[in-house]
Amino acid sequence: MFAEWMTNEALIAAFLIFLGSFVQTAIGFGLAIVAAPLLILVSPDYVPAPICLVALFISILNALKHRSSVEIGGLKMALIGRVPGSIAGGILLVMVSTDMLALWLGILVLFAVVVSLLPFRIEPTPTKMGIAGFFSGFFGTSSAIGGPPMALLLQHQEANQLRGNLSAFFVFSSIISLVIQMPAGFLTWHHVWISVPLIPASWVGYKLAQLTTHSLPKEKIRIGALLLCSISGATAVWQGLA
Repeated sequence: MFAEWMTNEALIAAFLIFLGSFVQTAIGFGLAIVAAPLLILVSPDYVPAPICLVALFISILNALKHRSSVEIGGLKMALIGRVPGSIAGGILLVMVSTDMLALWLGILVLFAVVVSLLPFRIEPTPTKMGIAGFFSGFFGTSSAIGGPPMALLLQHQEANQLRGNLSAFFVFSSIISLVIQMPAGFLTWHHVWISVPLIPASWVGYKLAQLTTHSLPKEKIRIGALLLCSISGATAVWQGLA
């Protein structure tokens, strides 16, 4: 019975990672926003380290695909800001309970949805990139949801440039988060082991997005992603308050 429950748990986790990887490949970010609030309900062990490991894998694939559009120089201040933000996120991670983490995840996701709907444009100056990098590190290390601050600043870039720059940033930022999570006790061999079945699921989501999203209007994909995010965020908030 226990083995069967573990198998079902792993299958649900793989499906959520598949959805998140599809969304991230399609619009440039969204893996953790879609998957994390529901994954923590499946098992708290999946958040944040396993999601960061999968995010690293998907980000490497997307960064390589869009490498001609990546501007590393423009990401320098964001990467610098990412380091102290990640340290602050690691401190938060060891201080909060599972229920508080679920509530934190849900609030972050719903906040990201609201931010995505804002009509105004924020120019990505070096100072703003540094600030976004800090909050991306704080959110990413504590909850694996580090995409929204950077996506908000870069959202008006051309589609492939957006995907390339976000993916390159996520490669480095995922590594930083994992390094911080290790001494905090949130990245162990157990977390690596339960991440293994998630990698093939993320690759399938990545490939399916590549095969299908070029023919789908970007706005429809975005609306679908926001709907999924709203449902998962509201579910996590409910769980955290229950």
